Amino acid sequence: MDKNQQAFRSITEVAKTLNLPSHVLRFWETKFPQIETIKRAGGRRYYRPKDVDLICKIKTLLYEDGYTIRGVQMLLKDEKKLKTNNVIETVKANKNNISINKQNLIDDLKKIRKEISDILSI
Repeated sequence: MDKNQQAFRSITEVAKTLNLPSHVLRFWETKFPQIETIKRAGGRRYYRPKDVDLICKIKTLLYEDGYTIRGVQMLLKDEKKLKTNNVIETVKANKNNISINKQNLIDDLKKIRKEISDILSI
């Protein structure tokens, strides 16, 4: 029986899936704080799907693309900065749209109030 895609995975499951020794996963946890395992009673580790994806990405960068651990750390840090900057820009753009929409709403309400006033004065 297969697990749901969103289910947490044990360190053994992740190690088998990615063909990595468990000690490598534990070592990478110390080097990449982005890997956020959940530790249960007795010290058992569980990985979220996003953690498994990140570990897979780290493995590819290290083993296939030839990055060093420090290089991957810098790359992940730069990605985080880029995502943060994108979020900030999106918020700024939406803030301007909200201001424009707010002004349009105020203008529309003023027109409606004038129309009601004109109707009541008849």
